[in-house]
Amino acid sequence: MIFIRSKLIIKQGFPFSQGIQRMMLFRQHSKTSALHLINKENVTAIIGPQSSAEAKFVIELGRTKHVPIICFSATSPSLSPSHNPFFIRTAFNDYAQVKAIAAIVGAYGWLEVVLIYEDTEYGNSLVPYLVDAFQQVGARVPKRSVIPLHSNDTEILKELDHLKSTRARIFAVHMTPSLGSRFFFLARQARMMTRGYGWIVTEGLSTLLDPVGSKAMQSMEGILGVRPYIPMSKEVEDFVLRMKRFRFRNPSKISGVNLFGLWAYDTVWALAMAVEKVGIANYSFTMQNVNTSKVDLTSLGTGNMGQHLLEAILDSKFESLISGNFRLVKGELEAETFGVFNVIGEKERIIGYWNQKKGLTRKLNGAAQDGRKTLKTPIWPGYTTKTPPTKKLRIGVPVKHGFNEFLKVDEKNKISGFSYDIFIAVEKQLPFPIRYEFSTFDGTYDDLLCQIHLQKYDAVVGDTTIVADRSLYVDFTLPYSESGVSMIVLTEDIERNNIWIFLKPLSWDLWLTTGVAFIVTGVVIWALEHRENTEFRGPPQQQLGMIFWFSFSTLVFAHREKVVNNWSRFVLIIWVFVVLILTQSYSASLASMLTVQKLRPAFTDIKEIQSKGYKVGYQNGSFIKGFLIKHLKFNETKLVPLETIQDYQDALSKGNKTGRVAAILDEVPYLKLFLNRTSCSKYTMVGPTYKTDGFGFAFPLGSSLVSYMSRAILNVTQDETLMDEIQSKSFDYQPACADQRAKIASEGPSLGISSFGGLFIIAGVASMVALLMHMYHFLCSHWPAFRTICSSESTFWAKSVEMAKHFDNKDLTSHQFKRRDSRVHATDIPDDEGLAAAPDANDMQNNSSRTHETVENDLDINENENLSSGSGRRDSSMPVLHSS
Repeated sequence: MIFIRSKLIIKQGFPFSQGIQRMMLFRQHSKTSALHLINKENVTAIIGPQSSAEAKFVIELGRTKHVPIICFSATSPSLSPSHNPFFIRTAFNDYAQVKAIAAIVGAYGWLEVVLIYEDTEYGNSLVPYLVDAFQQVGARVPKRSVIPLHSNDTEILKELDHLKSTRARIFAVHMTPSLGSRFFFLARQARMMTRGYGWIVTEGLSTLLDPVGSKAMQSMEGILGVRPYIPMSKEVEDFVLRMKRFRFRNPSKISGVNLFGLWAYDTVWALAMAVEKVGIANYSFTMQNVNTSKVDLTSLGTGNMGQHLLEAILDSKFESLISGNFRLVKGELEAETFGVFNVIGEKERIIGYWNQKKGLTRKLNGAAQDGRKTLKTPIWPGYTTKTPPTKKLRIGVPVKHGFNEFLKVDEKNKISGFSYDIFIAVEKQLPFPIRYEFSTFDGTYDDLLCQIHLQKYDAVVGDTTIVADRSLYVDFTLPYSESGVSMIVLTEDIERNNIWIFLKPLSWDLWLTTGVAFIVTGVVIWALEHRENTEFRGPPQQQLGMIFWFSFSTLVFAHREKVVNNWSRFVLIIWVFVVLILTQSYSASLASMLTVQKLRPAFTDIKEIQSKGYKVGYQNGSFIKGFLIKHLKFNETKLVPLETIQDYQDALSKGNKTGRVAAILDEVPYLKLFLNRTSCSKYTMVGPTYKTDGFGFAFPLGSSLVSYMSRAILNVTQDETLMDEIQSKSFDYQPACADQRAKIASEGPSLGISSFGGLFIIAGVASMVALLMHMYHFLCSHWPAFRTICSSESTFWAKSVEMAKHFDNKDLTSHQFKRRDSRVHATDIPDDEGLAAAPDANDMQNNSSRTHETVENDLDINENENLSSGSGRRDSSMPVLHSS
């Protein structure tokens, strides 16, 4: 520790007119020396101490006495100039190197890094910052190894053997040079400086690599480290040359040149400039009551120049040996650039740089890049260029006794199948290599996943379903397969053997609606034709039969009755169009039922199976059993475990017999595979699809590998060519069965009223309009008679009967009856030519027809007169036909 005193001593060759008045070097305990000089020497400033642990007390002492404490070696982040106003750090904060080390970890894709640090203030203070920085680049710290400062070789070797047994491969070491050089020498003995291991050292070791012996350097071969970048200027070269000369003349006083030596040189230079600027000739020190029996900081005096000297040091700016510009930011040097070095033999090779703005770059002023290609290829322990992986993963693989297309483990423990192929494809997509070994596990999937929680496995690769309960103790990647749980049942082809199949094309509501429409149409046509058309007249039974006959005969267009009313023709045109659509739809649907095989599932609802007490199958070892019991409330005695495709087929084929099942619940990928391996027409998937997240790979909670694997899975699953290749290798899907479930779903129910609602509305509106217009015309033409009836004192029923009689009468004003009346009168006029000529056969037939029409017309007129007059009198003007 160096202290500045107030008596003026001008050192020969020092470049200041008023310089340092007295400089004293103390190698004693910092606390003792500081208290001695405070009480006896009245120091102006203190340079030191060397360690962070000693610096805490001295910094507090300087704050109390108003004496600047200038330190170039206490780099612990726990010592902050912002919290200690009289503390100045003319070095880089250890925290500055954290992002540079994390960037190296991220560049090589290391997912786990074991921290090894000494149990001191210097070692412990940086660990939380390193852990946070590693997490930001996707790495975690599964273990921390604390090495006491005074540990012997046996204790260190024991800890190294323990680290070796954990199969950890990447280590970050944060130690002082004295302990660090011994630690790496022992690590070499423990064969942990061999191929497959990776080591990163912090600034505490890397800045002092030059002075360590060649034996220690050889034990560090292959490590990576970071150190502040030092521009090799002429001043630096001159300084190093002078120090080598001094070392040659005084080998016991200096061991070599290092970064702390350069920082010490700049520190003395900055202090000298500040003293020159402020001047301390009038320096005074006010003492309080001093208690020599114990340390009492409140009893110490304060200097009157401390604040001025502190401000002068903080404002110091000059060309330094370190960065070219000596400038303090918030009381300490600001680190902007670090060099990344690789130890090869007894030398260091710079393989890249890290900058606050650009991150990792290969060249000092190069552009920022991503990934490991940023740095030059390092030489790793074991003298290899192959990047060491994080660690060798122990991957658990389930042993399946069925559905081996997804995963198969043969007698030689060789693994194959869809899930395995997906994992291999995903592993190739990772931005870094991983080492792994497979270990088979014969048990349930839940038990297998618990092995991750118990740290027996680092991952599980297989057809493992992502469900919420499992995510409580493992982390899953994104799914690589489709999801969902569905039900498979037998199908039945019974439509063509059904004697009532002719009723199947139309639903019951459509049958009923169609029948009502036929009757309504018949009634409307009768009402429109009754007063004008003799074919719609006669006894009540005849007229009722005519209503049904005429309307239903239009179904096959077999009606022979003529309609004479234009409104009837309008209604009939609309109705014939409706009948045409109905008959064509019915014919097409019935033909499909009779000619195409139609499959019907034996069950469509799991609740139906549950209510009838039937058994349900599930894949043995899967989560489906718990799903059936917990969510669907099945009794465990009604569940049958199955394993192979043949088991599925046998269980369903025997139906509900003892030990067999009515349905099987499983995940959609398994059911699709089952359908493709068996008869597509014999089984089908039905019922709702219960939501699951598909198959995924499992890792420990918080594993950073999950995010990398998930991104790689997306790249694989979105590559259609690659997925088709993997699926064809494992499944060999048959296209004929691919859309089997959609086919059954498309064979929907019978035709319903909703399909023809528009037609019935149009027909109904047309009928009502025609009927209303006809009734309006009838009322207008008989309004005087109706007014007489309404004004009479008869009962309502009598009035209604009287009106009905009027409606039942023939409308003699209609064109139909006028035409027939003219034909009747024509028969009474003698035709001389007709009498003279001999009638031929056609004339005889025509005369017979006209005679029949005349008689019919005579009877209709008599009927109409009898109804209107009630007297049964005969019209004297009506001609009488005499039979000849």
